[in-house]
Amino acid sequence: MELWLIAVVGIVAVVVIAAVIFMIGVGVYNKLVSLENRYENAFSQIEVQLQRRYDLIPNLVETVKGYMSHERETLEAVIAARNQAVGSLKAAAAHPGAAEAMQGLATAEKGLTGVLGRLFAVAEAYPDLKANQNMMQLTEELTSTENKVSFARQHYNDSVTAYNTYRESFPPIVFANLLGHTENAMLLQFDSAAIAEAPKVSFN
Repeated sequence: MELWLIAVVGIVAVVVIAAVIFMIGVGVYNKLVSLENRYENAFSQIEVQLQRRYDLIPNLVETVKGYMSHERETLEAVIAARNQAVGSLKAAAAHPGAAEAMQGLATAEKGLTGVLGRLFAVAEAYPDLKANQNMMQLTEELTSTENKVSFARQHYNDSVTAYNTYRESFPPIVFANLLGHTENAMLLQFDSAAIAEAPKVSFN
């Protein structure tokens, strides 16, 4: 075979291989973007439910403070923890899946649930407060919201797992770093069982 023919065959082979690699890379990129959008959208559902929770808390504090005026330290702790959680949620919403943001949100939620638990424990000593219609409605809404947060978090974690599994598989792992997907997304995990379940807010 003449040299020029060998050269032509070699060039064609290189072009074909490059085209195949390019097409694989495009496919991997599109899939990564699709899976990333999926878990980011799933996080937005967590955001909606957590924001609803945060919006209920000032009403809760306003309701109980008339009965628990001497429990000022507890009420202030609830508001402080709520405000910290709001800030952590904003940071997480700006960077869904980022390790620092997810850890910050989980820590803030743990703190908030802890002080809410103390508030409801103290409220048990006030029969009139337990019978207050507004209080009963708020606790019911909080419990419902916590359940929705749990479902939304599970959906987010499932979506993150799908993204991470694909990113770590072959051939995506070869292309992921080159395409800007350098890290796995982080699951939203709570630090303890204390906030893995809805807080006990029932006054029945």
